[in-house]
Amino acid sequence: MSTPKVAVLGGGVMGTTVASAVLAAGWDGADVTVAEPRAERRAELTAEHGLATAETAAEAVAGAGVVVVAVKPNQVGAVLEEVAPALEADVVVVTVAAGLAAAFYEERLPAGTPVVRVMPNTPAVIGKGASAVAPGAHASEEHVALTERLLASTGLVVRVAEKDLDAVTAVSGSGPAYVFYVIDAMAEAGVLLGLTRELATQLAVATVEGAGAMVSQTGEHPAVLRERVSSPGGTTVAALQVLDEHGVRAGILAAAERCRDRSLELGAPAPGPSAS
Repeated sequence: MSTPKVAVLGGGVMGTTVASAVLAAGWDGADVTVAEPRAERRAELTAEHGLATAETAAEAVAGAGVVVVAVKPNQVGAVLEEVAPALEADVVVVTVAAGLAAAFYEERLPAGTPVVRVMPNTPAVIGKGASAVAPGAHASEEHVALTERLLASTGLVVRVAEKDLDAVTAVSGSGPAYVFYVIDAMAEAGVLLGLTRELATQLAVATVEGAGAMVSQTGEHPAVLRERVSSPGGTTVAALQVLDEHGVRAGILAAAERCRDRSLELGAPAPGPSAS
């Protein structure tokens, strides 16, 4: 299987995560170039990960068969303008930038350039992520499969239609923040009830990890597993009743809907100047 040279545009957390994943997938460090304007950060990327680096995006994409866009959404337009003239004819562009449709890239890149959008989440940094992959108008099965191969070591990778990426953002993209919120609340409850903060946090983290693993490994519906913990008239039922009274489930649903709506807002084209 071929291993085209890879250029990662952006040496931040997600760019470094993707570059490390590419190395784990079998690429040599010399064939993975990270574009990073800060000299100190370039030195770190080479020393810590064995990656090649370049000061500019245009330098990084020279000879690359895959270009990964890992800059902030508000920087993407300028980066595409810089690299478009330097791209190889058969390049595939993979983007982990949130909110921007594949069409945004296709309009700014040479005609026919395949674009694959990825919605990752932060646990990808430790190989426990969840990423959704969606092809643009010109991306083939081979382009999507290559993207999946690049991301395999980051955790779960699934395919979706591009129209579903806003929903993915609401569930897994922003989802780690919901879980951190719950862990923090559980730990705070432990402190309120007399535990040390360190112990309460350890118990909360282990509980969330274990519960997630049970759902994953047993394949059973979360509601079924919940019922097994809920003895009639017992402590868990009493606690769940309070969660229902406070609308916790409804709050999570509403939060996900608002997250989806905000993702749509961020991805909407900016209004053009009014006609004079």
